[in-house]
Amino acid sequence: MSVDTPLRIIPLGGMGEIGKNMYLFEFGDDIIVVDCGLMFPDEEMFGIDLVIPDVAYLRERREQVRAFFITHAHEDHVGGLPYVLPSFPGVPIYASTLARGLLGNKIKEHKLHNNPMLALEPGGDPVSAGPFTVEAFRIGHSIPDAMGLAIRTPVGTVIHTGDFKFDHTPVDGRPSDFQMLARYGAEGVIALLSDSTRAENPGYTPSERTVGEAFREIMEGLDGRVIVATFASNIARIQQVLDAAGTFDRKVSVVGRSMEQNFRIASDLGYLTYPASRIVPKDRIGDTAPETLVIATTGAQGEPMAGLARMANHDHRFVEIQPGDTVIVSASPIPGNEEYVARTIDNLFKAGANVYYHTIKRAHVSGHASQEELKLMLGLTRPRYFLPMHGEFRMQVQHGRLAVETGVLPENVFIIENGTPIEISADGSARRGTPVPAGYVFVDGLSVGDVGEIVLRDRRALANDGMFMVVVTVDKQTGTVVGRPEIVTRGFTPLNEKDPIMEGALDRIVAAIETPGDHISEVGLLKSQVKDGVSRYLYEQTKRRPMVFPVVVEV
Repeated sequence: MSVDTPLRIIPLGGMGEIGKNMYLFEFGDDIIVVDCGLMFPDEEMFGIDLVIPDVAYLRERREQVRAFFITHAHEDHVGGLPYVLPSFPGVPIYASTLARGLLGNKIKEHKLHNNPMLALEPGGDPVSAGPFTVEAFRIGHSIPDAMGLAIRTPVGTVIHTGDFKFDHTPVDGRPSDFQMLARYGAEGVIALLSDSTRAENPGYTPSERTVGEAFREIMEGLDGRVIVATFASNIARIQQVLDAAGTFDRKVSVVGRSMEQNFRIASDLGYLTYPASRIVPKDRIGDTAPETLVIATTGAQGEPMAGLARMANHDHRFVEIQPGDTVIVSASPIPGNEEYVARTIDNLFKAGANVYYHTIKRAHVSGHASQEELKLMLGLTRPRYFLPMHGEFRMQVQHGRLAVETGVLPENVFIIENGTPIEISADGSARRGTPVPAGYVFVDGLSVGDVGEIVLRDRRALANDGMFMVVVTVDKQTGTVVGRPEIVTRGFTPLNEKDPIMEGALDRIVAAIETPGDHISEVGLLKSQVKDGVSRYLYEQTKRRPMVFPVVVEV
């Protein structure tokens, strides 16, 4: 390998956004990948189920990919794997015990068995992959076994924090490994990639244990059922639900497909502890006295098909919200989900429940570090170069300012977008490289990547102004128009044939298709004439632009 070969750090997701985290580390002909997540669609992505990173750059170099490394098992870090792995058969996946358990279930669901799942444990033996040696260190987050990575490369050590906060009283009793972080800093860190999610928030993020205290405060003295909604992968939060229920001698029922699966896996692996007698099967909820029951469920983000929303809409098979129920929404809305969450909370109140949510009671704390913790990470690792990641652009900017406060040179802070490589040479110099493709890939049902911006633009137009279909019948032999055109509208102003706008549209259609002798020799020309004429007319009359579909039927 030439001494001039640089290390290339290439984000394919996670820069300038919350979600679909994916970072490539490339040196010569070798590439390792850290995380492969998904992002939930925003309100403009009509019909889209999930968004995953564009891996075209990686797919073109599939023979060079040595391994995937997973920092933890949240969907924004592993949710893209089932859609990406088919392009990389045989490439190993390194992850912690819990992440392997949760990810293994996901891989099984998608019938993918071509990638070995191998162990990488915090504080355990390092793993070699090509010229890279990867060592995991324990870090605090809202899921057990979360870890950051120390990636030793030919040009120096890079620290990738993963999602983290410094929780000194974690639920599982395993705090972040400050000793390892300090050791890396003493040895020398060429670059730090660090979580920017709460870079705008001063101070420290509260401990996860404060959520358990809030659960007990809410549950004390209640006579009805308690329903707690949280992320299915937040194992530490589920443990606190179990603990709080035990304090008041309540039983617990777990409801929601993903939460039931994660509950079973985490229990089998020893990450959840509880007496078996405390668990009530969901089909026995109706047989359990309300004052003795806690229900843990999914849907804290207001997802229409998740447990909590279906309960609120009287559409759940086992649970229907009743007056006297207390609901705890133990999560903050992800940006873009605020409307869904608000709607679900409104429906819960309408059904007679008393609801505690993020602005009412501290029944949720973030799993991400605030400013003082971010500065501590920078102080421990003392990097030469700094890449703020996992955050929207303003968060990255604020994190970059914190880095400068702690001693990183301003010119050594790289605030970049997805697809922008940072190249670090053996002499320690760094620069921005030529951007690579790093857009969105949309998952729509069973379709992955087939829906692009053109389709989404059409869906937005249909959602905004509706559809106006014109059916023209043409004699196949002579090419003359037969009868009067028909109009069908959807999502446009409801009209009938006697409406002045409809009559005017029909007149405009007739004018558009009239040619000498009423003979139309070219169907494509006829469609174009009708579409242009009707579109102009409808905008003149309504200032709206419905999608006009001319249909020519030959008889």
